[in-house]
Amino acid sequence: MMIQIGFKKLRSWVFASTLVFVVSVISAALTPALAQTRTLPDFTDLVEQVGPSVVNIRTLEKVAARGGLDGHGQDEMFEFFRRFGLPIPNAPRQSPHPRQPQQQEEEQPRGVGSGFVLSADGLIMTNAHVIDGADEVLVTLTDKREFKAKIVGSDKRSDIALVKIEVSGLPAVKVGDVSRLKVGEWVMAIGSPFGLDNTVTAGIVSAKQRDTGDYLPFIQTDVAINPGNSGGPLINMRGEVVGVNSQIYSRSGGSMGISFAIPMDEAVRVSEQLRATGRVSRGRIGVQIDQVSKEVAESIGLGKAQGALVRAVEPGSPAEKAGVEAGDIITKFDGKLVDKSSDLPRMVGGTKPGTHSSLTVFRRGGAKELVVTIAEIDSDKPVKKAVEKEVKPKGSSAGQALGLTVSELTDEIKKELKVKGGVRVDASVDAAARAGIREGDVILTVANAEIGNLKDFELAVTKSDRNKPIAMVVRRGEMAQIAVIRPGH
Repeated sequence: MMIQIGFKKLRSWVFASTLVFVVSVISAALTPALAQTRTLPDFTDLVEQVGPSVVNIRTLEKVAARGGLDGHGQDEMFEFFRRFGLPIPNAPRQSPHPRQPQQQEEEQPRGVGSGFVLSADGLIMTNAHVIDGADEVLVTLTDKREFKAKIVGSDKRSDIALVKIEVSGLPAVKVGDVSRLKVGEWVMAIGSPFGLDNTVTAGIVSAKQRDTGDYLPFIQTDVAINPGNSGGPLINMRGEVVGVNSQIYSRSGGSMGISFAIPMDEAVRVSEQLRATGRVSRGRIGVQIDQVSKEVAESIGLGKAQGALVRAVEPGSPAEKAGVEAGDIITKFDGKLVDKSSDLPRMVGGTKPGTHSSLTVFRRGGAKELVVTIAEIDSDKPVKKAVEKEVKPKGSSAGQALGLTVSELTDEIKKELKVKGGVRVDASVDAAARAGIREGDVILTVANAEIGNLKDFELAVTKSDRNKPIAMVVRRGEMAQIAVIRPGH
C-alpha cells in the first residue's frame, strides 16, 4: 500500500516537473520577442508633445505680371499643385484688354519649408536657404492660423535663420543636449515634405560630427527627409530638439536614407547672435589649410595624423603677424586638440574677434607656442532679393525659353559626380533663376525624363507642356534637389 502511494506521488512529481520544463522552454523562446516588442519605440506621445510647435513656412516673391492663363490652363495648373500637395499659386488676374500687357506686380510662390517655435512670443527657427531671396514669408501654425513673418536674421554659413510672427502663447520646443546624443539612438522628424504639412518620419542617428561643411559637424540620420523638410526639428525620445534638418544626400532628388541635421547647440549659438544683432560675427586668422596624411605625419616625426597643415599664410593676416609659417601644422588652438583640419575653422570661427588666442604649431620636429589676435571674417550680406541681370542665355531655343544655358558634361565631371549623364548649367536667368537653379548645377531629369546628354535635354524640354510647371532634378555637389520652373513667370 505504501509503495503504491509512493509511485503515485512520483508520477505526479514527474508530470509537474515536465510541465514546468515545457513552460520554461516556451517562455525562454518568447522572451526575446517580447523584449523586442517592449523596446520598440512609440512616437505618439512625442508627436502630441512637439507637433504643435512645428510650423509650415511658405515664401513668396514679387514678379511682373505678364498676362493670365485661360481658364483651361489655370485648371490644369491648379490640378498639378493639388495632386502633389503643393501650395496653389495665386492666379494672375485677367486684363480687361487682353492685348495690353499687365504692368503691376504679383506674388508668386517661391518655396516651401518647415520651422519650429523657439519662444512663446513668436520667434521661429528655420534654415537660411528656406527664406533666401524671399519678398514675403508666411508661417502657418498647426491650428491653420497664418501670419506674415519678419526676418530677424539669417546666416548662410550655418544655414540658420530666425523669423518672427506677432503672436503670443505659442508652444515652444525644448532644446536637448547634443552631447548626450548617441549613434544608434532613435530620433524623429516633423516637417512639410513636398508641402505635406506635419509629416512625421523616424529613424536612428547614423553618425555624429559628420564633415560636410566648413563650420558645422552635422548629425547624420536615416530619417526620411525630402524637399520641404528643411528647417524642421530633429527630436530625440525625450521630446527635445537636438538638430535642425538641413540637407540630404541623394542622386534622385528623393530620400535615400542619408540626411543631415545641424546640431542644436551650434544652431542656438548662431540664433543668439542673430537675435541680438541680426548677423553672426566669426573669427579668422588667415591661413589656407589641408588635412595631415599618415605619410606626412610619419615623415616629419609627428607620430599621429592630426592637426591642420598650413598650406599658405595670407599676407598681413593675424597668422602672419603671430609668426605662423607655411608648412607648420597647427595641433592645438586655445589648448584644445585639433584632431582634423576641419576642426580649426570651427574653433577659430567660434571665437570672438579681438580675442588673443594661443596656437600650438609643430615645426621642424618640435612644438612651438604662438599667440594670435583673432580677426573678423567677412559677414554675409543682408538678406534681400537679388537683382536679376539682363543676360540673354545662349544655346538651344528650348533652354533659352526656360532661362537656361546648358552644355554637355565632360567625362571627368561624370566620374567625379558618379553620374551616367546630365547637362551642366552654364547660365541661369529668368524662370530658371527664380526656381533656384545656379551656374554649375547638373540637371539629371526634366519632367521625369532622364537626361543623358544635350540632345536628351532639348527633346525633354520641347515635349514638356509650357503651360504647366516643369520639375527638374538638379545635382549640386553631392546633394540633389527638385527645382520647379514656371515658364512665362
